Amino acid sequence: MVKSCDASLLLETSNGIISEKISKRNFGMRNFKYVDVIKEALESECPMTVSCADIIALSARDGVPLLGGPSIEGMKTGRRDSKESYNSVIEDFIPNHNDTMSLVLAQFQNIGIDGEGTVALLGAHSVGRVHCVNIVNRLYPNTDPTLDPDYATYLKGRCPTPQPDPKEVEYARNDRETPMVIDNMYYKNLLNHKGLLLIDQQLTSDTSTYPFVEKMASDNSYFHDAFSKALLLLSENNPLTGDEGEIRRDCRYVNQE
Repeated sequence: MVKSCDASLLLETSNGIISEKISKRNFGMRNFKYVDVIKEALESECPMTVSCADIIALSARDGVPLLGGPSIEGMKTGRRDSKESYNSVIEDFIPNHNDTMSLVLAQFQNIGIDGEGTVALLGAHSVGRVHCVNIVNRLYPNTDPTLDPDYATYLKGRCPTPQPDPKEVEYARNDRETPMVIDNMYYKNLLNHKGLLLIDQQLTSDTSTYPFVEKMASDNSYFHDAFSKALLLLSENNPLTGDEGEIRRDCRYVNQE
C-alpha cells in the first residue's frame, strides 16, 4: 500500500533510516523473523537473486491457501527492494481502523483496487486478532449502537478497560467461529452486527459496499475469487524493477557497498 510493493516495511532503524515498523499503522505486526529465515536460506542457495519484496508477496500467496483461502495463480516475480523507508508518509497510504469508508475506498482506488476488491481484501480480517487499543473506541465511554449487544459484552470481557496497555497481550479474535480460516464468515458476522473494527462494520452501512458484503456472505467461492484478484493487484502495486532499488542481502538493512 505504501508507495510500492518493495519491502520497505522490513527495514530496521539504522544509518539514517527510520523504520516503518514504529508507525501506529503497523502496530501489532510481528514475526518478521520468518522472512529472515527464508532470506537466509535463499542467500545460501542463490545469492542476491530473490528480493525481500518477492519473499513477502510469495509468502502471502502461499499463506492464503494454507489458511483455507483460495489458490492464487499468476503472481509475478522480479520485484526489487527499496533503499529507503517511507515512515514519514505511511498515514497517507494506509487507512486507519476508524477512517470513513469513503476515505478507505479512495485510498485503495489510488492503487487500482475498486470497491469490490476493497471489500474482498478486508476479508483478510477473517483471520488473526486485533489489540484492544484498536477496539476500545467502540466500547467506551459508550457502546457503539451498531454492535450486537452480546458481542459487545464479549468484547468488554476481552478489553475490560478503556485504556489498554499496548505492551500487554490484550486482544480479541477477528472471527470467533472460524478464527484460522480465510472464509466468508467475516461477512456473515458483519450482517449480524459483529464486525470487530469500526471500518469492518461500516462495510454494511455504506450503500456502495453493502451489496458486495451480502454477496460474499452468501457465496464463499465468489469471495475467494474476488480476494485472489485483489491480492494480485496489491502485489503489483508500483514495483521497483530493472535498475531501480536493489536486492538486499539482509532484508533488515540496505546493502552497504
